[in-house]
Amino acid sequence: MHELSICQSLVDQVEQIALSHGAKSVASVNLKIGPLSGIEPTLMQHAYPYASAGTLAAESTLVIELAPLIVRCEICGAETEAQPNCLVCGVCGDYHTKLVSGDEMTLMRVELITLEARNDV
Repeated sequence: MHELSICQSLVDQVEQIALSHGAKSVASVNLKIGPLSGIEPTLMQHAYPYASAGTLAAESTLVIELAPLIVRCEICGAETEAQPNCLVCGVCGDYHTKLVSGDEMTLMRVELITLEARNDV
């Protein structure tokens, strides 16, 4: 389960963000994960509490948004949603496509708790 090491790296990054903003803790962490990222969102949810234990993110919530798998057709130029096992153009049906999105894991937002109030970063 490599999701635990990914969560540990994520928590390290989130802690650096929290410290650089003088936060006392982290309220939530929002990720966007694509179906071809090689990361299983359910396993990330299970690993996150272990990775964040004893850190500024220990009480935070991990929110995961699933990114769509989008391909661009090299024949007709259309950008369409595709399935992981079928990267064909949704307009013309050609298989000459390039991946536009769907292989990423992106840190979208970190909600911090400061001494004054909550802050979004």
